[in-house]
Amino acid sequence: MLATFVIGLREGLEAALIVGIIAAFLRKNGKSLTAMWLGVVLAIFLSIGVGISLKLVEKALPQAAQEGMEAVIGAIAVFFVTGMIVWMNAHARDMKRQIEAEAAEALGYASAYALALMAFLAVLKEGFETSVFLLATFSAAQSASLAAAGAVIGLLLSAVIGWGIYMGGVRINLSRFFRVTGAFLILVAAGLVITCLRTAHEAGWLNAGQQATVNLSWLVAPGSIQSALITGVLGIPANPRLIEILGWFAYLIPVSLFVYWPQAQKPGPRAARALKLAIAGCFAVAALGLAFLYPVAHAELPAQAPLVASAEGSAQPVGTARLEAAGNDGLTLKVSAKGGDVSLPLAKGDARHERHEGIEASAWTIRNVGAPADKPSSLTLDDVVTLAGGRIPVGFSPSRNPGPFTAEWSVRRSTELWVADGTLLDASEEDTTLVTLSGGGLQTARTLTIREGADASGWQVSAAYRDAAVKELNAAAMARTERHFWAVQLPFILAVIALLLVASAGRSLMQERRRPAASATAPVSKPGRRAENSMTKGVTHAAH
Repeated sequence: MLATFVIGLREGLEAALIVGIIAAFLRKNGKSLTAMWLGVVLAIFLSIGVGISLKLVEKALPQAAQEGMEAVIGAIAVFFVTGMIVWMNAHARDMKRQIEAEAAEALGYASAYALALMAFLAVLKEGFETSVFLLATFSAAQSASLAAAGAVIGLLLSAVIGWGIYMGGVRINLSRFFRVTGAFLILVAAGLVITCLRTAHEAGWLNAGQQATVNLSWLVAPGSIQSALITGVLGIPANPRLIEILGWFAYLIPVSLFVYWPQAQKPGPRAARALKLAIAGCFAVAALGLAFLYPVAHAELPAQAPLVASAEGSAQPVGTARLEAAGNDGLTLKVSAKGGDVSLPLAKGDARHERHEGIEASAWTIRNVGAPADKPSSLTLDDVVTLAGGRIPVGFSPSRNPGPFTAEWSVRRSTELWVADGTLLDASEEDTTLVTLSGGGLQTARTLTIREGADASGWQVSAAYRDAAVKELNAAAMARTERHFWAVQLPFILAVIALLLVASAGRSLMQERRRPAASATAPVSKPGRRAENSMTKGVTHAAH
């Protein structure tokens, strides 16, 4: 409530001052105030409409999109409030004189309707900024109703103060007022930076820097006065993340120094250029250091994955598997099991992409058919019953099909494996033995699927290795996300800031060089030509 009260009071008072000065100027010059008040009322309704429209659009979006919109609105609000603080800090003293000068110019060129348009645009600007800032503050507030009440009270009080100033019964030190409220709003805006970063993470836009830092639950217990002040007003949560703390300081320190650095100690043009270039150099060095020195993370797993029998509940070790690089970006899976050593080539073009164990992976399925060794070519009926698990297979009759039967054996092998980040994530192999029987009284050949024990059913990567692989790959993915932010995105931002500082310093230097040149080319005043010089001055002033 306190934050929205100050926002409403400050923004409303700024608009009320502009309207009051224009109204006083119109009254002084005998002009009607009707057009001005129509413009003010229209601007107020348009501002309210902007806020309502933004809120309705936000509610109509999916949850992730709502969080993203809140992050965008918060960023715009921080930009608006920072610009407003900086501008008012620099112009609060001569605000009345500047507005009256602009009003006189507008009245000279057009009529009272120009001043009405001026009031409309001023109120619309302040109203739009207030709508966005309050909407962002409502999203972070603990109680929307209290926040709305604070905003309404602040706006009403600003209107009363503005009316009092207009009537001449209220005098206020605007410079001191805006400096004091500016300090408070800087803290509120810094809290909005935290809210923006958190909603950006909830929207899925920012996943780096989410490490836990300090636990402030002891200080901001729900329902306490500290919680209402620190979390509700200043926007500092009980569990700030690393990126949120860095963003808070990155906003609070430079903005506070820029606004409240003592005027007498501010550097001159040459020292300011040197300071900008020094800061730009520091940012450039930091950007290069982050880009080239930030470590690259990889999943670290054993070179060989242990294999166990794939029978349910079995943990019997049967061999190992390892993944090796092959030519043309291909891979080879080398399996050492009881059946011998096997190399399975994995062509990149044969891979499919799917999620396995919650991880995006490349998957292969390799199928082949072979003939088993040391299998009898003839089977009795008793052998068939034994292979069928002690039961006579469907379609066999001891009286009609007494045997013996001619047996043709085959093995169908299906191997599946998943690879992520160049690492073997999981693999399994299933062997199916088939025997085709003919003769022995059978009218047509019959094919039986044979289960000859756990070894015949194949193998799979051990659960311990698979769990370790999932953990390592998730950690590596998170590390890559962190690196992309700290080694790519943040250096880019720092480089842009450095370039802007260099450009600002260069612009200041060019302006300083132009001034002596302009002074050198100025006409020299001579006796008898005073009227000509006066005319020249008048033309120059009009051009400017």
